[in-house]
Amino acid sequence: MSILLALSCLALAGPAIAAFPDCTTGPLANNTVCDTSASPVARATALIGLFTLEEKINNTGNTSPGVPRLGLPAYQWWQEALHGVAESPGVIFAETGEYSYATSFPQPILMGAAFDDELINQVATIVSTEARAFNNANRSGLDFWTPNINPFKDPRWGRGQETPGEDPFHLQSYVYNLITGLQGGLDPEYKRIVATCKHYAGYDLENWEGNVRYGFDALISIQDLSEFYTRSFETCARDANVGAFMCSYNAVNGVPSCANSYLLQDILRGHWNWTSDDQWITSDCDAIQNIYEPHYYAPTRELTVADALNAGADLDCGTYYPENLGAAYDEGLFAESTLDRALIRQYASLVKLGYFDPAENQPYRQIGWANVSTPEAEELAYRAAVEGITLIKNDGTLPLSPSIKSLALIGPWANATTQMQGNYYGQPPYLISPLMAAEALNYTVYYSPGPGVDDPTTSSFPAAFAAAQAADAIIYIGGIDTTVEAEAMDRYTLDWPGVQPDFIDQLSQFGKPLVVLQMGGGQVDDSCLLPNTNVNALIWGGYPGQSGGTALMDIIVGNAAPAGRLPTTQYPLDYVYQVAMTDMSLRPSATNPGRTYMWYTGTPIVEFGFGLHYTNFSAELSQPSAPSYDIASLVGACEGVAHLDLCAFESYTVNVTNIGSKVTSDYVALLFVAGEHGPAPIPNKVLAAYDRLHTIAPLSSQQATLNLTLGSLSRVDEYGNRVLYPGEYTLILDVLPQATVSFTLTGEEAYLDYWPQPPA
Repeated sequence: MSILLALSCLALAGPAIAAFPDCTTGPLANNTVCDTSASPVARATALIGLFTLEEKINNTGNTSPGVPRLGLPAYQWWQEALHGVAESPGVIFAETGEYSYATSFPQPILMGAAFDDELINQVATIVSTEARAFNNANRSGLDFWTPNINPFKDPRWGRGQETPGEDPFHLQSYVYNLITGLQGGLDPEYKRIVATCKHYAGYDLENWEGNVRYGFDALISIQDLSEFYTRSFETCARDANVGAFMCSYNAVNGVPSCANSYLLQDILRGHWNWTSDDQWITSDCDAIQNIYEPHYYAPTRELTVADALNAGADLDCGTYYPENLGAAYDEGLFAESTLDRALIRQYASLVKLGYFDPAENQPYRQIGWANVSTPEAEELAYRAAVEGITLIKNDGTLPLSPSIKSLALIGPWANATTQMQGNYYGQPPYLISPLMAAEALNYTVYYSPGPGVDDPTTSSFPAAFAAAQAADAIIYIGGIDTTVEAEAMDRYTLDWPGVQPDFIDQLSQFGKPLVVLQMGGGQVDDSCLLPNTNVNALIWGGYPGQSGGTALMDIIVGNAAPAGRLPTTQYPLDYVYQVAMTDMSLRPSATNPGRTYMWYTGTPIVEFGFGLHYTNFSAELSQPSAPSYDIASLVGACEGVAHLDLCAFESYTVNVTNIGSKVTSDYVALLFVAGEHGPAPIPNKVLAAYDRLHTIAPLSSQQATLNLTLGSLSRVDEYGNRVLYPGEYTLILDVLPQATVSFTLTGEEAYLDYWPQPPA
């Protein structure tokens, strides 16, 4: 008799709540799963041993019905918390009152622009604390499918706003601090929540010229896969000990990611040693089904689910596993032990979350509504927005003069509220638009929405021009929006959309101070604004979250000082005609000008890492301790270091002085490595270290310590191996160099890491 899905069990699962099993008087009370002295794996193994085969198969989808006869509740594995507890199948916001909102931080692309790892850890701690409060109130599960840690290499990508930026080292530092904040440490006795690094791997295309993410085959060289596309995932697995991974929709070199044993086994679980039996892999939603169609990788549905399960995809976000694993088992396509392994991994992770433990035995079951949207959380949401906002142009007009009493706030973002959150957002306690913030500052405000983001008409011009004429200064707030950069949707142009460029040009002819705010996650070409002397200032504001309007206006009037740095390159318009989104290669070629600041051979409109201040800084970089270093001696000093790329090289001191006399400001110290060494063509330069110094007062100094490792100096060869090459190395402080120092590595090249080669 075939083992088929008991559909009635799914139907009975009801809403996605997170009731806890009764380990005191319930059916599981005497089972090892409720024995707090046993290991998580032993406890989960005992639980799964009670399941029938049908019950095992029933619980392989994200909406798991549990096992009612055992007192195991239904469980929803799918929660979202990209920049705050977010709307998702497993998160239930109340209509009013308690649990009707949660703190909504800026999108990761803007928080990435802060280059402040401590900030990211604090944000993650608050997000996971609020997630625990929701879980304790049966309003969410404990597994959150965040963060999106794919590098943002192409400005057309619709989901780039969900990431911290384009630089792999920056992403590694960001995600380490995010994961440890979300989970409550590297290996705590109880995890606060389980985070999920996604989308593994090579995922940065939604829908571009008929190429759709569900069936796209990303052709990636082993060098690029190792050097760029997987570095942040290595940190998730090897260094930050993340609890879960998500395999992506796309294929990599012909094999769908969720059936790709080279990705899921050889690299993830083998090379990165992500081997704990409480760590598991989920598919992206319906990605298992996509293996069958439109990838057409497996000829039958039964082979499709077996390929994914055998490759290591433990959970199906969808229903393809529950619907087809029974028939696949009947055909002998997988062993029951493989199914057990998947379920044990998931339920062992719930053990690590305290799911089966008495509330009084663990630290997080006492968290409640009083811990949601606290004054500290609201202040941090505001600070995260301020720290990321980036000043691109300023002729001295900003901060606005106190003599300016009235403002014309014009543009499709001028009264934005929900729009300020980007995507994957929840219900915030409040949303402050720029208009609301300007009025709160007691300006006389003349507001006009002007033309919409994609509006091709000029019908709104007269009302907007009347507002501009009436005011002392003009603030235009526009750019792109989630309607043209979003999941399942990529952009085709880097221009300001609609009639915005012409409209801004006409505003610049009023002879009044004009400040332009470019909003949205991806960069657009600002070359129509930068040379226009009547556009006095230009700010990139990203998606700044619940306090976005306040943060933007405080920057404009000088209540806060800008110190953000662009986390992506701003390319010229013709970049989109020079390289296809489907081209995954990074290095320049006859059909590719190069990707990201590391390999781009053209002239960017605005560089990665660029950002102006309201004051001026000088910075001094300490000298190397020696003019040259022997490679064999450097590597030989790393005895006992588990990963040679993390072995310390040298620390450099940066002494930063605010040489202005009026404005206190933060400063981000960026340290790049450049040099003629390694495989050609090598990167132009690579970010090796950074630190954000806070509130440097006028005419005072602060010191940053930037730590380099052997990995900071290494390059990746064509086989994906990380190699320390001899040659001259130059350290460059800041984008517009404040200082440079050089040294030489001598001797024979040394391999710091050997990348696993794909099957023939």
